[in-house]
Amino acid sequence: MSDSFPERPPRNLRKARFAIVASRYNAEFVNAMVERAKGELAAIYPNAEIAVYEVPGAFEIPVVAQETAGGNVDAVIALGVIIKGATMHAELIARSVTDALQQVALKHRTPVIDEVLLVENEVQARERCMGEKLNRGTEAARSAARVAELMHGLKGGG
Repeated sequence: MSDSFPERPPRNLRKARFAIVASRYNAEFVNAMVERAKGELAAIYPNAEIAVYEVPGAFEIPVVAQETAGGNVDAVIALGVIIKGATMHAELIARSVTDALQQVALKHRTPVIDEVLLVENEVQARERCMGEKLNRGTEAARSAARVAELMHGLKGGG
């Protein structure tokens, strides 16, 4: 696990819009990331609109991400936790989700931050989702803010 953590972008008073698409599977971990992402986005963009869409599992995240990316959002944050089991199912789901999310971003020219985590066990999930030092929800929000601002500038927004 990387222990580098992106710095918080400067506070921005622009009215930004974000969509968070979160899996309900492994809810304890995913909900922790959602709360950290929402809090971080609110700290960076006090006037932000943050919509949260819950889906049953990681496999359903891309279709809702596609629908939200096609709207008027600055970025989509995909949050989920896949814990490996005895079969290849977890790896297949994780690869499929990652590939689909990249295609959504490219199709809609909207940043899609992929924090659908594939972990070995609950200990790894807890470290990445509920930790104070390194939290993937916070990291996703900071990445979304940075890329959203870059895209805003590239599209002539200032």
